[in-house]
Amino acid sequence: MTSIKVISVNVGQPTALQVGNHTKVTGIAKHAVPGRVRCSDTGLDGDRVMDRRHHGGPDQAVYIYTREDYDAWAERLGAEPAPGTFGENLLISGLESAAVRVGARLEIRDPDGDTVVLEVTAPRIPCGTLGAHMRDAGFVKRFAQERRPGFYTRVLSGGRLGRGDSVTYRPGDPAAPTIGELFDFVYDKAPEAARLRAALAAPLATRFRTALEDMLSKQAG
Repeated sequence: MTSIKVISVNVGQPTALQVGNHTKVTGIAKHAVPGRVRCSDTGLDGDRVMDRRHHGGPDQAVYIYTREDYDAWAERLGAEPAPGTFGENLLISGLESAAVRVGARLEIRDPDGDTVVLEVTAPRIPCGTLGAHMRDAGFVKRFAQERRPGFYTRVLSGGRLGRGDSVTYRPGDPAAPTIGELFDFVYDKAPEAARLRAALAAPLATRFRTALEDMLSKQAG
């Protein structure tokens, strides 16, 4: 397998952003930070999550994007996005986000001896805040069409993270849904009930589990 490395560790502070007709305070504007950053079950030290309804919490503590997905965006955008462009906490190399399965684990080795363990829980679903951040009213649609959502993780074991750390990837249950499959459910007007039920057997983030349960309920109702 391709060597997997941490390319950057990114945090964000509250920033006012014009979203449609109103101003929203958001933490989406991330920037790479030097040195090592502590990671715990609440996320990264120095990172602020303002929209707690949709982001953050123990099941979505760390948002990860990949170099391979960035390379695809560089072709679409005509320039290489800077780390943190999509609001991710970690930018890593060696994976494509859509192919990663829920329940997969990333073990990030700290030179001081700790190993941070992250478990994949859900895809990122784009919203108007991302479009405003990218200064492109059509970017939410473009992001959905590109099908490179990145993924949220829960922290099973905390520690310190830094640029250049090596990552051991544990694929997890081959029956678990991929991030791409879960992302597709959101945009499918009539996802198959059997596939939804199968997905619910995976260790999903609570918010995403509720969304799938709502989809099943509507089909049954």
